[in-house]
Amino acid sequence: RAPSFPLPASLSPRRIPCLDRARVPAATKSKGKNLPKEGLKEPEVCTDPAMLTTYAMGVNYFKDGPEVALKPDSEYPEWLFKIHLGPPKKLEELDPNSIEYWRRLRKYNTWQRNRLKKGKKM
Repeated sequence: RAPSFPLPASLSPRRIPCLDRARVPAATKSKGKNLPKEGLKEPEVCTDPAMLTTYAMGVNYFKDGPEVALKPDSEYPEWLFKIHLGPPKKLEELDPNSIEYWRRLRKYNTWQRNRLKKGKKM
């Protein structure tokens, strides 16, 4: 929408980027209406136990190439084996002096505010 006050020709809305909004291109005709659409293919699931214990299946993001081989545990950092993989801990289970406790508390408070805000009518 152009401003309601008169502008000199040197300051027309076309020359000031903030006064001109981005235009949405008009819808174009699709060239191949009768062509079948190609859907996304599901990745193949490997069920071979020998491959699953020696390679990280599905980690290689290149189209071609071998899967990533697993290394011995001694070559991985210690913190990797200390990562909590279960369901998130409850607030009562966390130490109040840890950063995880305060992050979880903030998340709970955000959820509570959103629930209260959802019921309000203006």
